[in-house]
Amino acid sequence: MIAAAPVASRDQSRLLVYHRKKETTEHRLFSALPEYLRPSDLLILNDTRVIPARLQVRKPSGGLIELLLLRPVSAGGVVWEAMVRGKVAVSTTLTLAGGGSARVARDLGEGRKEICFDLPEGYSDLNAYLERWGEMPLPPYIVKKRGGKGDPGDLTDDRARYQTVYARVPGSAAAPTAGLHFTEALLEEVRQKGIRIARVTLHIGTGTFQPMRGEQLSDHEMHREWFQIPAETAEAIAATRRAGGKVVAVGTTATRALESAARPDGIVEPGEGETVLFITPGYRFKVIDGLITNFHLPKSTLLVLVSAFAGCEPIRSVYEEAVRERYRFYSYGDAMLIM
Repeated sequence: MIAAAPVASRDQSRLLVYHRKKETTEHRLFSALPEYLRPSDLLILNDTRVIPARLQVRKPSGGLIELLLLRPVSAGGVVWEAMVRGKVAVSTTLTLAGGGSARVARDLGEGRKEICFDLPEGYSDLNAYLERWGEMPLPPYIVKKRGGKGDPGDLTDDRARYQTVYARVPGSAAAPTAGLHFTEALLEEVRQKGIRIARVTLHIGTGTFQPMRGEQLSDHEMHREWFQIPAETAEAIAATRRAGGKVVAVGTTATRALESAARPDGIVEPGEGETVLFITPGYRFKVIDGLITNFHLPKSTLLVLVSAFAGCEPIRSVYEEAVRERYRFYSYGDAMLIM
């Protein structure tokens, strides 16, 4: 049931609507979303942009290894934390495609290393280099279902489709997949209904998708992810509260950004920072009233967050119903609205 490719039209994904109070479900298309929102409500999007963060580089021996860039660790953007697939020692100098080099500066553990880039002539920054030489970091289960590492299928369309239509701030190693279902026309329909739209930014690293390996939730340590809450978004949330509307987050990443910026009284503070917030059952949500999300992998912190919001047993039942109804799962799959 894993979706290896997106549907032809973004808003024609299926939408499972779960009503928490009534404990009922509906089966619709994503294009029906505006019917479930009121003019007093606020929809919050994560406007992070996925960068072509996967790089093939050569070791001095000539062998290829793969880097997945996670986040910059220097103000100049030439030192990055990366997941490394393949064996390489600290201080090794790697050769970049198109010229230039990358040096392994530090071992950060769990397959992560700090990489210092010396870009080839003609590239002002790493983002420009990645646009030419990088590959979109599709999840491995998509590549595997398309035929394996050596035959991932035609990736041309993924540059556009593994990206929300409202993405604008480069920095993510994975897409905020709940937002992949929106079209410009659907967003305009939301606006025409009088529903406000606001944005946050949270740059997604692999920490969001890192599987939990311990027996207890408390054994899992979340990696840091950078987020920003604009002042106008904080003001829009306050205005929605005063009007009696609902705050609906598009995705678990938008949720984590909002909840990380919230004071105990629920007031959202504008600004930026890094979050390691792990939302687990028992967490008291301070900001969101509704959540749009995809169907997540087992043993993922994303599934734990959704279970914290809607309840463990209700989500188990909803997933069982989604399986019976043959919903498409994971990044390119269908969506769920929890209200």
